[in-house]
Amino acid sequence: MTLTVREAGTELAFGIDDLNRYHGPGFPGGVAHAYKVLERTLPLLDGGAPPERREIRIDTAFGGPGARDAFELVTRGVTDGRYTVDPSLALPERDFLARYVFRLSYRGAVVTAVVREGFVVREFIDLGAKPDKTDAEHAHLEVLKREMADRLLSAPADEAYDVV
Repeated sequence: MTLTVREAGTELAFGIDDLNRYHGPGFPGGVAHAYKVLERTLPLLDGGAPPERREIRIDTAFGGPGARDAFELVTRGVTDGRYTVDPSLALPERDFLARYVFRLSYRGAVVTAVVREGFVVREFIDLGAKPDKTDAEHAHLEVLKREMADRLLSAPADEAYDVV
């Protein structure tokens, strides 16, 4: 599967390997989240046609650098000022999943995607937020990041993200 957008009428396709190369190894889970969000929402923005990448706006409560970089590669939204981290978009009723909200806007269409339960585990959130992690905890967090990325990437986008 690739994510396809247009720029000045030319189609550009990006696979998960492209997104991971652009971001680097730091936050594979965030990259996987952005990939699944785009896989789920891009077809809904322009009737199934690839949207113009520089007209897509992303607003999210999720501030992770992996997701930011993946959205930047596909949409150039960070560079062009169309990517905003907005904590007010969080859904507190979703507990530790509250920040996994992504709203994409394009030519009047607005699609909001929220992660489904089971793709992000509480242990990951708690350990990630813990100050002064030990070396063993850092190593375990890296395992949890990779496991989350693998869970996301092995699932169809409509099973990983709901559109609300």
